[in-house]
Amino acid sequence: MNRQELAGFLRGRRERITPADVGLPAGPRRRTPGLRREEVAQLAFISTEYYTRLEQARAPHPSREVLAQLSRALRLTDAERDHLHHLAGAPPGPPPGPSREVRQSLVDLLDRLPEAAAIVVSATYEVIAWNELAAALMEDFSVLPRRDRNLVRRSFLGPEPNARALYGSSDADAFVRTSVQQLRATAARYPNDPEVTGLVDELLAGSEEFARIWAAHEVAARPVLCKTFHHPMVGPITVSCDVLDITDRDQRVFIYTAAPGSSSAEAMRLLSVVGTQRMDVPG
Repeated sequence: MNRQELAGFLRGRRERITPADVGLPAGPRRRTPGLRREEVAQLAFISTEYYTRLEQARAPHPSREVLAQLSRALRLTDAERDHLHHLAGAPPGPPPGPSREVRQSLVDLLDRLPEAAAIVVSATYEVIAWNELAAALMEDFSVLPRRDRNLVRRSFLGPEPNARALYGSSDADAFVRTSVQQLRATAARYPNDPEVTGLVDELLAGSEEFARIWAAHEVAARPVLCKTFHHPMVGPITVSCDVLDITDRDQRVFIYTAAPGSSSAEAMRLLSVVGTQRMDVPG
């Protein structure tokens, strides 16, 4: 444990955070930048005395639980969290479960793609961010409970008669096989995460098809480069499918684009205007 470096790191991280960043009032007579020590202690659920001793390089070795609480209180990035653990002499272990936190820069990127439908999925195929055109092309994810935003669950256990062909897509067979392969790799990375193991158990119990593909132990997925959505209002839309891996968050961005000048591009433009409203409802 490097007490001096740990103390300096904690002070530096504390001073960069404003009370507004964590929902606290600024209040009068704030003589130092950032948060007060007692505010960090409150956010981390530890005593002010213990946190003060950490910043004074006088505290005993913090537990992993305390380090996790400090990481949340100080809004540390993944790299900063790992650094904090190393300074405390407790090298970080693997993350407990797939990250669902989407970087703001990624959210901004989705909004800057007006002619493309784009979604961000977690390691378990949960849709965790999307732009307006994706909501129009696929569905309005904002009205769905979190459980129903998981594309693997929807494919194998959805209530729709042909649930596996999500949104009328042409690559249903390839998607279900790829999603199982990806989920198997995810389960290996997060063997102790209850959400991951619970999802796998639920799918094994509820779908013979999932159980059969799972039993094959395949982990090499083939990319889908082109697919067709059969939209209920504008008809078939053929798009290219590009996938960007966000390795530090174990997430992926799916970007769907239509060929310029094609009828699918015209349909995408129409969807960007109409959005998620139904076109067959009289005004």
